[in-house]
Amino acid sequence: MIDKQQTIQAHAKSANDTGSTAVQIALLTERINNLSVHLTANKKDKHGQRGLQLLNGQRRRLLKYLERKNYDEYIALTDQLKIRRGQRIVR
Repeated sequence: MIDKQQTIQAHAKSANDTGSTAVQIALLTERINNLSVHLTANKKDKHGQRGLQLLNGQRRRLLKYLERKNYDEYIALTDQLKIRRGQRIVR
């Protein structure tokens, strides 16, 4: 189970920041990791697999947005969350 408040506090830019891109990506990453562990034990959970694909797509779109808007924050966040980066932009 993920601790949502702890994840928000770790990635928030200010005290009231609960919806910035970095926070959303961190929360999605926690949910993806949790669901991946579940699916390794329950290989026939097809609805869970679809949910994982939807979460991955949403996180991918948010990462692409962050990469366009603030490249340095994108690099820092992907390093912190241990997310593999694509080879789209070379700076």
